[in-house]
Amino acid sequence: MKDQFKKDVEQGLSNFPKSIPSKYFYDKVGDDLFVQIMNMPEYYPTRAEFEIFKDKHQEMISSMAIRPDTFFELIELGAGDGTKTKELLSALLDGGFDFEYLPIDISMSALASLDSDLEQEFPSLQVRKKHGDYFGVLETLKENHHPKVILFLGSNIGNLSDEQSASFIYQIGANLKAGDKLILGVDLIKSEKLVIPAYDDPHGITSAFNLNLLSRINNELGGDFDLSTFEHAPEYTSIEGIARSFLVSLVAQEIPIAGIGKSFKFEKGEKMQTEISRKYNDQILDKILCKTDFKIINKLTDSQGYFADYILNRF
Repeated sequence: MKDQFKKDVEQGLSNFPKSIPSKYFYDKVGDDLFVQIMNMPEYYPTRAEFEIFKDKHQEMISSMAIRPDTFFELIELGAGDGTKTKELLSALLDGGFDFEYLPIDISMSALASLDSDLEQEFPSLQVRKKHGDYFGVLETLKENHHPKVILFLGSNIGNLSDEQSASFIYQIGANLKAGDKLILGVDLIKSEKLVIPAYDDPHGITSAFNLNLLSRINNELGGDFDLSTFEHAPEYTSIEGIARSFLVSLVAQEIPIAGIGKSFKFEKGEKMQTEISRKYNDQILDKILCKTDFKIINKLTDSQGYFADYILNRF
């Protein structure tokens, strides 16, 4: 994992414009900060998707087309703290469904915390946590013949470009069989006044989350970033429908990274992209899915229409 981190940082800082993949937000500090972000009043996606799982889990279960007497695997990509998923797990257990829950995450600390919580809240639940790359884990599960339901929630798909999303969803399908399901949570396109505060809150939590990426480079790769010389800067327009997060260098500077053995120059005002967060509508998702082996069979939204969980069928 560290070798890949080093490779991606070196490549991202050598490119113009500079960028670093958003997956590297999530070390222990990043995990804790993101939990704080999800609890902010400005961060609507978590509340909106939680409402869907709380109020519409029975419709979701019906769309999964799984019988209580048929064993299946419920596999979550990027499980995090499992707050929303617990609503579904509780309903499945109450309904007498025969299943095993397999949370997959690149963060070992997030998995350990989730595993401990589930053991206390759902002692009868079969849990098999998986640490690592999504597709590496899915490949190991590919050969068994159990029906599968994949959860990819929180609009994590929005961190990819539309072309990357199509490829990502296609690869999920390549590890599934006909009739398996994918529940895809996506943030819907909405106005700047709703979106911008979710990525630039007045409490400074999103700023700390973004800047922690530089701390991680310092701690793990021997970087010499002075965080006070960078500023968190999000951008979004509803016309484009893509929120972007940047770190902007406030001064001209050269940053050595001992673990890479190189220094990287930043001009004053130079932007380094750390995240994209695509917002969706039916037309955008249809265009993405036409390049995959999935079709939409249901769409569940919160009461304000901020968020949607699409239930997709592998054909």
